[in-house]
Amino acid sequence: MRLLTYNVHRCVGMDKRLDVERIVGVIGDLDPDIVCLQELDVGRARTGGVDQARAIAERLSMSVRFHAAMTVEAEEYGDAILTRLPERLVRAGALPTMRGIPGLEPRGAIWIRVEAGGAQLNVLTTHLGLVPKEQRLQAAALVGKDWLGHADCTGPTILAGDFNATSITRPYQTLTRNLADFQRRIGQRPTLKTFPSGFPAIRIDHVFVSPHIRVTGAQAPFSPLSRMASDHLPLVMDFELQPGA
Repeated sequence: MRLLTYNVHRCVGMDKRLDVERIVGVIGDLDPDIVCLQELDVGRARTGGVDQARAIAERLSMSVRFHAAMTVEAEEYGDAILTRLPERLVRAGALPTMRGIPGLEPRGAIWIRVEAGGAQLNVLTTHLGLVPKEQRLQAAALVGKDWLGHADCTGPTILAGDFNATSITRPYQTLTRNLADFQRRIGQRPTLKTFPSGFPAIRIDHVFVSPHIRVTGAQAPFSPLSRMASDHLPLVMDFELQPGA
């Protein structure tokens, strides 16, 4: 199977042009089974009122689960999980933030359970904040009782998204206490960096996996289209579920 995580920057590319079709093209060329997306606009005036989550899903013939991390009247902004596999929503909700700091955006997460090869696969996606203390609170919440630490979050599990945190930070270290960075699981060298898309120098998009996941491949496609469509490159993981999962 193949999972892709991608910060689509509200479908505004490096040339400042809004183009949902470019994002669809990048994803479609990679033919993933599960897609985790961050920074989607739904019904926002700045991006023409389009429901970007549904528009992308429809063009890819996938189901979609969207969570609005931020809502302003009828306008929404958040993250989504798309898949062509049978799935059900387990949880979608807010992550903790900090008060009194201007400009911080609300953050959230989505958790679905996918039926894959006769097994149940937990897939979670999120987009953490920009302030280190805020990130630490959010990472702690993700490993806590409502998300990864929940009694129902057992068996094969994948957490993917834009964490705005490199591998030397405390939020990353918190998340890797129970899950493994898929690139380190396979000894990927050099590691795949995804930001900024034109000259990727930073590794802030991650996929974390439970021991039930056998990683078989990794890529961050650097095609002309992927370099232009968003300010992030997509990050792709090929994987199998371990026997008995």
